[in-house]
Amino acid sequence: MKTERSAAPAFRAPASTGKTLSLSDYVGRGRYLVLYFYPAAFTFGCTRETVCFRDAQSQLDALGADLVGISPDGVDTQLEFARHYQVRFPILADPDRAIARAYGALFPVVSRVQRLTFVIDPEGYIVARFHHELRFERHVDDAVTFMKKVRGAA
Repeated sequence: MKTERSAAPAFRAPASTGKTLSLSDYVGRGRYLVLYFYPAAFTFGCTRETVCFRDAQSQLDALGADLVGISPDGVDTQLEFARHYQVRFPILADPDRAIARAYGALFPVVSRVQRLTFVIDPEGYIVARFHHELRFERHVDDAVTFMKKVRGAA
């Protein structure tokens, strides 16, 4: 499990935007990255969490944070999910769960993705980690609150 202020594991994966994205696309640009993992597209909790992040995207952007979602769904499912719910930020496909594994986002015994959110600083370090399996809206609240503190807007 990753702890605060540890180097964020590199990733490279196809996204709902039609591009392949990597951590290096975000590091070194002077912005934070809010990276959240969810178990499966089109399920109640994951849909609600993603819609909450979608609705907070402009607020996070104003606070200097980019937003990326990740689930083990394939890229076609990610594309359909993003279109259906009008998600403008990228959602990465991680069907082999390699990114989730690297971030410690898998349950230990079953290879199911946990609902985790990480905040990565502009230098590529994890500076916050939020885990709420059932209170999925809290991920958004925690990320916004953290970014407000970072920016001195709290």
